[in-house]
Amino acid sequence: MNNVGTEIEETPDGTDGTPDVTGFVDLTQHEIQALKTRWNLADAHTHQRQSAGQDKIVSRLPDLWYEAEENQQAYFEQRFIDAFFRLHRQPTAAAAGKTWLSYSASVSTMVAAMYLMQRNMSVGLIEPCFDNLVDLLKHMQVELTALPEESLADPDRIYANLSTLETDALYLVDPNNPTGFSLLQYGMDGFREVIRYCKDHGKLLMLDLCFASFALCDEKIGRIDIYKLLEESGVSYMALEDTGKTWPVQDAKCAMLTVSDDIREEVYNIQTAVLLNVSPFVLNFLTQYVEDSIEDNFASVRDVITDNRAMAVKAVEGTILEYVEPVVNTSVAWFRIKPEDLTASQLQQRLLEDEIYVLPGTYFYWNDPAKGERYIRVALARRPGTFACAMHRMREVLLGYER
Repeated sequence: MNNVGTEIEETPDGTDGTPDVTGFVDLTQHEIQALKTRWNLADAHTHQRQSAGQDKIVSRLPDLWYEAEENQQAYFEQRFIDAFFRLHRQPTAAAAGKTWLSYSASVSTMVAAMYLMQRNMSVGLIEPCFDNLVDLLKHMQVELTALPEESLADPDRIYANLSTLETDALYLVDPNNPTGFSLLQYGMDGFREVIRYCKDHGKLLMLDLCFASFALCDEKIGRIDIYKLLEESGVSYMALEDTGKTWPVQDAKCAMLTVSDDIREEVYNIQTAVLLNVSPFVLNFLTQYVEDSIEDNFASVRDVITDNRAMAVKAVEGTILEYVEPVVNTSVAWFRIKPEDLTASQLQQRLLEDEIYVLPGTYFYWNDPAKGERYIRVALARRPGTFACAMHRMREVLLGYER
């Protein structure tokens, strides 16, 4: 692991001067600006370099292209789905044969939101969470109620806590972005209680599982066959998975939407109105990345995140920031700001003066932004040398504040 204070790699200069980001209305607008910044620690997309095994895949891209020309679309779809669910230990989903593909999690979320809009359904959505979920639902005129993450903290109280919700659907992100909270810490018990509540009360259960790969990377957590629980319960559900937060594939990704049989026809009609298919070439080379992670037991993903997380935690020691320990070590780190008179928005702007772009917690707390002013989020899926430079600079800024 690289030392925090070692300047190993430099990135090209970003913008001239410090931009004013106070007028941005969502996290994606911040992330777009961060792409122009020297040290982009904002978006959770994968910006690390290729591992040795992944380099071999890249060298084969011309062959994978021509392979994609020689076989049918259905072949590449099925091979990708089989490999993905095999990696994620979800045999029930693999056998069910009712997973639809799209180019991104946002597209699949839009399909789900359109279904909710057509049914005039209200949603209880986890808070905090990444705000594009909120925006997509609101743009579809879906009525939202915040479900505090703490409501799920005690498996013995989950059912009772959920019973206070007066919405038609329950929408959870697991592991959660940005906190790393996960019901997986309770084995099957937490999810069983959520599913029992939704079944008993006729609620649609919506699960965003886009960060689930990091649960697999954690030997203490792992994954359960969530689709087995869902199918055996008979609950109405939508489950979303994604490759975009896992492998460094230049944002050429694939999302998966799987739904229960009772709503399958209606959702399928929306899915086909939105998209015909994902590129067979993209599916072909993504399958190679999935197989590579099966072979190396996620080492190429886990090692970068683990090393960068350790650097980030070391960088904030003795400063105004406090690391918030997650249940699952996802590809982001969540920090609490200790001084009550310093907000996340102010700290973000100060770090930006040194060309470091982090995300303020305000947008994640979509129903109560004031709570989010106590936190910032740092993305970890970065080239370790570049990340070390950013952490060295960030520590210098943090030490400039009185503690």
